[in-house]
Amino acid sequence: MSEALSSNAIIYAILSINSEITLQKEYLDSPDVTPEERENEEGILDDLEQAFMEFVESYKSYRHADKTLPDITELLTTEL
Repeated sequence: MSEALSSNAIIYAILSINSEITLQKEYLDSPDVTPEERENEEGILDDLEQAFMEFVESYKSYRHADKTLPDITELLTTEL
């Protein structure tokens, strides 16, 4: 897969992963997580946060080339 991602694909990925991070944090704060599951669930959160940061870095490159794209802060705080 050598095709470059579009800016829209990166935006959708960022927003989706950001939502998943929120859900994962809520789950980790809930009493539903057993001590046996905690380490695995924290690992999942770490992976989500790493993916989020990588997409944000990619998005910054797109935004640098296309100033019509919203700032990352605006993107993450605007209601859909």
